[in-house]
Amino acid sequence: MAACTQVSPLSLSANWSGNRFAAGSNHICENRRTVASGLSATRAAKEFRRAGSRNVRVGVAKQVRCVSEPRVEARSADEVLATQPSFLRHIADHGAPLPFTRRVIDTVQVNIGLYCNQACQHCHVDSSPLRTEMMDHRTAERVVELIAACPTVRCVDLTGGAPELNPEFRYLVTEARRMGKEVIDRCNLTVLFEPGQEDLGEFLAANQVHVVASLPCYSADNVNKQRGGGVFDLSIKALQRLNSLGYGKEGSGLVLDLVYNPVGPSLPPAQAKLQEAYKSELMACYGISFNSLFTITNMPVKRFASFLHRGGQLESYMQLLVNAFNPAAVGNVMCQNLINIDWQGALFDCDFNQQLNLGLPPKPATTAGSPSAPPRSVFDIESLEELVSRPIATGAHCYGCTAGTGSSCTGTVV
Repeated sequence: MAACTQVSPLSLSANWSGNRFAAGSNHICENRRTVASGLSATRAAKEFRRAGSRNVRVGVAKQVRCVSEPRVEARSADEVLATQPSFLRHIADHGAPLPFTRRVIDTVQVNIGLYCNQACQHCHVDSSPLRTEMMDHRTAERVVELIAACPTVRCVDLTGGAPELNPEFRYLVTEARRMGKEVIDRCNLTVLFEPGQEDLGEFLAANQVHVVASLPCYSADNVNKQRGGGVFDLSIKALQRLNSLGYGKEGSGLVLDLVYNPVGPSLPPAQAKLQEAYKSELMACYGISFNSLFTITNMPVKRFASFLHRGGQLESYMQLLVNAFNPAAVGNVMCQNLINIDWQGALFDCDFNQQLNLGLPPKPATTAGSPSAPPRSVFDIESLEELVSRPIATGAHCYGCTAGTGSSCTGTVV
């Protein structure tokens, strides 16, 4: 709309250095290259809507190159990460008690599959239309059983990939809601227009699912450069559709939150100020309302780590995270009250550890003579409460959760 004047990102940006904020030159919505500079996903909205084929939207040859590259370069990136200061030693030096353990299980986060109708540059799970990994019903049933038997669980957080495209998504939602649990759907918005998802908005509203939707900018140009042509328009239509169902409206009880991730090697701007800009711009330009904006720091994991490594920026980004370490964030990081489950039922301390295969170790009886035994799974435990007070696996990526104002799946932590 010509009448819509956008707020300058420069007025909102901030860097964290030496444990204090200073005005910086980070742009809220930088000009972003698509994944591996070769991904030409969703060249136009019309093409994007042709969902009959998984790959027509993304350019198969370029997509294969994009998805495989992180694995080719992972070893070199791992070498960079291995040179960082020990996270456990660092937090201990700043007064955090050790061992670093889980206090309670308040949230069960379930990554139910890696298939997605998009392939975003910042994605830490390497999701794309080429992935086929999906949770089966047997595993979903076991997850439901464990949630039902654990009275401390308040929230079931469903993620992916595009979790809605897994056949078990609606089963998990209805079962968790039947138990009175809050359910979060981490939604990429364009999924509402996928074939077979025509009633998705109504399903979410009927079950009072908390929608946490990714919208990396309020500018069409920047979103399309990062996610593909036509994605911004579909995202706006999806938000308007959710608004029409009551989402993001005061008094409706239907919560719609948005997520901002910086794609370049920088920390997010101040969450409160960025939320003001989002609310102002989306309402003025598109009549869209929402509840809260979460700013989340990108972790140096998988596709984003590879992107930084290719550009020679991984070391400097890690230095930024380490220098921005905030002791006040340590006590509020999400792994202390969350358990993460992958599509096969394996157990992890968080979704980032899942992507690094830092699983919960098997029970001692199963590991004799088998140093490469698979992580403990939902089929190996009687109760989620067995996992309370257990040490949390950490690594250099954990600095992302303690940098600046901290970061979690619900935004800043301090």
